[in-house]
Amino acid sequence: MFDITNKRVLITGASSGFGARFAEVLAEHGADLVLAARRVDKLEATAEKVRALGRDARVVEMDVSDHANVERAFESMPALDVVVNNAGITREGATDTLSEEDWNAVVDTNLNGVWAVSKFAIQQWRRDERPGNIINIASILGLRVGALLSPYTVSKAGVVQLTKSIALDYARYNIRCNAICPGYIETDINREFFQGPHGGKLIKRIPYHRLGQIDELAGPLLLLASDASSYMSGAAIPVDGGHLCNTL
Repeated sequence: MFDITNKRVLITGASSGFGARFAEVLAEHGADLVLAARRVDKLEATAEKVRALGRDARVVEMDVSDHANVERAFESMPALDVVVNNAGITREGATDTLSEEDWNAVVDTNLNGVWAVSKFAIQQWRRDERPGNIINIASILGLRVGALLSPYTVSKAGVVQLTKSIALDYARYNIRCNAICPGYIETDINREFFQGPHGGKLIKRIPYHRLGQIDELAGPLLLLASDASSYMSGAAIPVDGGHLCNTL
C-alpha cells in the first residue's frame, strides 16, 4: 500500500535540512529523485547518498523565487510522479521594522515558489495526460500565528490555502495536492536556540515537551507520496506533538 518503487520525485530545497533527509527516506523506499536547489555543489552530496541506495538521482539548479528560472528548469525536467515543495526561508522582525527586501524574500520563496513549481508540474502532467501528486511543506505557523514572524506565517498560510485550491481545481485531472505542517522540528540550524532559555520556554508549550525529529516526518511523507493516500487531497496534516492543541 505504501509502495513508491520507481516513482520519480522532485524535491525543492534538497541540498540540506528537511529536503536532504526526505531524499534519503524516499530513496530507501524505492523512489528515484530529482533534487533541486540554488547550490548545485551541495546537491551533489545528497545525490551521492541517493545513488548509494541504488536509486537514480538528478541534480537541477533551481531558484524557486525566480519564476523564469523555474520555467527553464522544467524545460528539461523528466516525467515526474510526485513533487515535494520543500524550499523555504524565514526572516524575523516586527511588521513595522521589516524591510521590503526581507518581506519579499520570504513570500517569493515560501509561497510564490510553491506556486511556480506546482504550476509547471501541473502543466507537465496535463500535457502528458498523467496523474500527479503535490506535497507542500507548510507549517503549523500557517494554521496559527507566532510572534515576530509575519512574512513566514502569511506565506505558510498561503501555502495551506494554495494546497486546497489546487486540490479543488485539478481533481478532475487526477492531480492531488496535500500539505504537511511541521511543528518545531530539531535541525542543525535551530538546535542551539532551543537549548537556550527562550527556546526552552517554547518547548514547554508543546504537550510532548520535546522537539520533533526529522524522521518523524517520514511517515506522513510516505503516506502522501504513495497510493495509500489516493483519496486524500486538500489535507493539511500537522506533525507537531500536539502543539496546535495547547491550552489558551
